[in-house]
Amino acid sequence: MEILFYRYKSICEPDIIESFQKLGITVVEERLAEKTEGNAELYLVDRVEHLIKTHRFMFVFSVNFFPVLSDVCDIMGVPYISWTVDVPVLELFSHSVSNKCNRIFMFDRTQYQYFKKYNPDGIFYLPLATNVSRWERVLGDASVAHFDKYRSDISFVGSLYSEKNAYRKIKGMSEYTKGYIQGLIEAQLLIYGMNFIEDTVTDKMLDELATLIPDMHQPLCENNPEAQKYLLANSFIGSELAQVERTRILNKLAETHNVELYTLSDAKDMPRVNLHGGVDSQREMPLVFAASRINMNITMRPIASGLSLRVYDICGCGGFLMTNWQEELPEMYEIGEEAECFASQEELLEKTEYYLKNEDVRRQIAMRGYERTKAEHTYDARIAEMIRIVNGTL
Repeated sequence: MEILFYRYKSICEPDIIESFQKLGITVVEERLAEKTEGNAELYLVDRVEHLIKTHRFMFVFSVNFFPVLSDVCDIMGVPYISWTVDVPVLELFSHSVSNKCNRIFMFDRTQYQYFKKYNPDGIFYLPLATNVSRWERVLGDASVAHFDKYRSDISFVGSLYSEKNAYRKIKGMSEYTKGYIQGLIEAQLLIYGMNFIEDTVTDKMLDELATLIPDMHQPLCENNPEAQKYLLANSFIGSELAQVERTRILNKLAETHNVELYTLSDAKDMPRVNLHGGVDSQREMPLVFAASRINMNITMRPIASGLSLRVYDICGCGGFLMTNWQEELPEMYEIGEEAECFASQEELLEKTEYYLKNEDVRRQIAMRGYERTKAEHTYDARIAEMIRIVNGTL
């Protein structure tokens, strides 16, 4: 049994490939994005068409959705499976999302519920996962000196979105719209578990920003105010929310605690936070998670209900997880027993103080979170479930 795996440097790819191989599936890899020069899309079409003609693939797979892959598979009569690991994925606003060949898996239930109407028989819900076996190997090979290098009270690994903030790149916005959006952001920052920005985008604001943002004219967005509001709220305002929220939370924690930040983002507005630069996601990141007393996860608000990859990675490394409240969190972990969460800055500060003073309680929660992750939230389990669903629909 063979599949074609289109790779584009997603950190999930090696673990997913390993899980396919454990099921006895031969994975033919194509790193087309790394080879392409000139007309990338035309090259991709030609290359995938050639591979399909010369192999008997069960399906073509990619992390996140690629419309051109879907179109080629639809023409060639081969199933195309994708698994989103980001929100939003702009490519999902292509008409190709409705192709019959698609089996699109989405980790955020709210995202799944939004897009399912475009392909009721081809879009499914599947949470993310981690590779506990990989983390066990990395941590098992590490020396005491390696762990000592990353020991800390509080750590955060990830982007501050200062370099990814599409909102701050918008030119020509009126002062009224800027003020309105800023008010929405300040209100949303006070509330966890319910994202209301999309519902509060006005038609006037939408009309103005549609003339300033080319991405608002994705195929499914044309003459579709609902889709335009979704894209504006999640892709643009959502990135501003992420930058503001992450900066404020880490700065607040740093007022009273040592906070270690591992990021490639510009952190000039965080003078009290200890900046370390980025870490390698395969070799260094698990050491940070295992050696930190508290690992912060601050979910991007466009991930409306689901759990980001970072949640599973922290727990899969045996780290203590402190994350913001998400609707799907209690389905995956028992709060206060396997992981901890906060629904306000005040609650975060109180719980941080408590767990830094109660080492045994913190360690027990981290261990139970690790055991739950190893038992239920691995790529092996998710890929097996994916194959089961795909086989049931073909």
